[in-house]
Amino acid sequence: MTDQGLSRWAAFWNSDILYEFRRSPLAIVGFVVAGSLILSALLAPILAPYDPYDASGIDLMNGLIPPFWSDGGNMTFPLGTDNQGRDVFSGILYGLRLSLTISVSAVLLSALVGTALGLVAAWVGGWFDSAIMRLADIQLSFPAILIALLVDGVARNVLPQEQHASLAMPIVILAIAISGWVQYARTVRSIAMVEKGKDYVEAARLIGVNPVTIAMRHILPNATGSIFVLGTVHLAIAILTEATLSFLGLGMPPTEPSIGTLIRIGNDFLFSGEWWITILPGVTLALLVLSVNLLGDWLRDALNPQLR
Repeated sequence: MTDQGLSRWAAFWNSDILYEFRRSPLAIVGFVVAGSLILSALLAPILAPYDPYDASGIDLMNGLIPPFWSDGGNMTFPLGTDNQGRDVFSGILYGLRLSLTISVSAVLLSALVGTALGLVAAWVGGWFDSAIMRLADIQLSFPAILIALLVDGVARNVLPQEQHASLAMPIVILAIAISGWVQYARTVRSIAMVEKGKDYVEAARLIGVNPVTIAMRHILPNATGSIFVLGTVHLAIAILTEATLSFLGLGMPPTEPSIGTLIRIGNDFLFSGEWWITILPGVTLALLVLSVNLLGDWLRDALNPQLR
C-alpha cells in the first residue's frame, strides 16, 4: 500500500464516526449480526444446501422433519423441513435475500421521492410547499402498515388476478415506499429551509447558478447525514412491514417465500408441535430488525455533534 493509501486509511481509522463505533459495544454487536445475516442472504445460492424455489427438488416424504438436535432430526436438513418437505435453513437464507431486496428497494425509493419533494417544497414554497406538508400531515395520522395495506389492496384490485404473483414484489416495494416517504420529505425540507437563507446560497443565486445545482451541490450535502440515519431506521421498519404484509397473505406468494411468508406458513403448524417452521424464521427476523435498529441508534448519536 502506498503512503497516500496508508494516510487515507489512518485518517479513516481515526475519524470521529469510527471512533464512536469502536466505543459502542452494541453498535459492534449490531454490525456483526446484521453483517452476518446480510452476507448469508447474499451468498444464499452458495450456502443453501437446497433451492426452495425448485419444485423438482422437493420431496413430500421429507415433510415435517425436526431440526437435527431433536428426536428424528438429521444433518441432511439441519433446521428441519416444512410441511412440503422444503429445507427450513435454505428457506430462511433465500427468504432473507428476498426480504432484504424488497426492503432496501423500498427504502431507496422512499428516500429518493421524499428527498426530492422536500427539496422542491423548501425551494419553491407557497402553495406547493403547503400542499406537500399537508399531505404529509394527513399520512402521518395513519399507521405506516395501514398505508401499506391500503396501497397493496388497491394495486391488487386494479391489476388482473393472473398478474398478482408476477407483480407481487413491485407491489410490495411500492406499498412500503409510499408509507415511508414522509419522514424524508419533512426532514430534508426543514434542513433546506435553514440552508437556503444562508449567505453562500444567496451568493450562488445572485451569480445565476441553476437552482437544481444549488440544491444538489450546496443544500443536499447538509442533509446527507440525516438521510442516512432515517434510512437505517426506516430499513428496520420496512423489513417488519414486508414481513407483516407477507404474514397477512398480501406480500410474496408461497412459491417465493420471504421471511414473513415462512412465518405465516409455519404458523399453521405451531400448535401441532412443528414449532421450528415458524419460530426459527421469526428469530431470524427479530435478530435482523434488532441489529439494524442498534446500528441506526448508533449512527444517530454518532452524527449528532450535540451528543458527543
